[in-house]
Amino acid sequence: MPNPFEITAARAEDIVTLGEWAHEESWNPGLHDGGVFFATDPGGFLFGRLDGEPVTSVSVVRYGSDHGFLGFYLTRPHLRGQGYGLRTWQAGTARLAGRVVGLDGVPAQQDNYRRSGFRTHWSNARFEGTPPPPQDVAPPPGIELVDARSVPFDLLAAYDRRYFPAARDTFLASWITAPGRTALAAVGDGGLQGFAVLRACRAASRIGPVYAASPAVAAALVAALAATAPDTPVAVDVPDVNPAAVRLAEQLGLTPSFDTARMYSGPPPVIDPTGLYGITSLELG
Repeated sequence: MPNPFEITAARAEDIVTLGEWAHEESWNPGLHDGGVFFATDPGGFLFGRLDGEPVTSVSVVRYGSDHGFLGFYLTRPHLRGQGYGLRTWQAGTARLAGRVVGLDGVPAQQDNYRRSGFRTHWSNARFEGTPPPPQDVAPPPGIELVDARSVPFDLLAAYDRRYFPAARDTFLASWITAPGRTALAAVGDGGLQGFAVLRACRAASRIGPVYAASPAVAAALVAALAATAPDTPVAVDVPDVNPAAVRLAEQLGLTPSFDTARMYSGPPPVIDPTGLYGITSLELG
């Protein structure tokens, strides 16, 4: 008898396949995202297999005891509309039952997410281009940009919690130390004033997160990181919940190329939107 469609947890090597699928969707994933993602929650990546071949996916990563983030919801193009994706979605959301779940949904799927109880709380626009050089976008007086890995990790983790609704120390530690990363912190005035990470991708290098106490700090971080990848443009997923972030992206000469919506099932978590200039990842929040 033919092997039925079955949904199982992904293996470590399967995460490479997820990256390939995301690339085919023009999502421009990071070259070394897979190891970071898998380490965050090894059971949080599901594959639907038909006759043993992977044909659907979803990531359902648990953070803490009450938050989750959903991503990588994909079905191979030739099998869409046959119910395999829906079954994978149902298995994934069951893993996050009882939690407030976030996702960054592409326009084509947002109606489906609404039917599943998700509501839009802001929109993200991916802004791409080449910002001015760092010498033209200096940090404010008294602020210095340093390698974020030189900052005590507990300070970085606490800072991340201002802008993300759950502790994610395992993710964050891998995010700043994985290959192809440059992580900068803005320090001064007695503490952290900003934090941002650039990662290598197949197309534009991606910068995320971008957290900052002011537009000037955010601009300095983006310009400094872009200078470390001079052979490619950069891309930042900018949330419109912070209008200053949108204005800054435009002022830096970046142009929108791709849209998503941050959606939540249940009450949206409370974060500080005024310091959020770029989200970390469409897949894990």
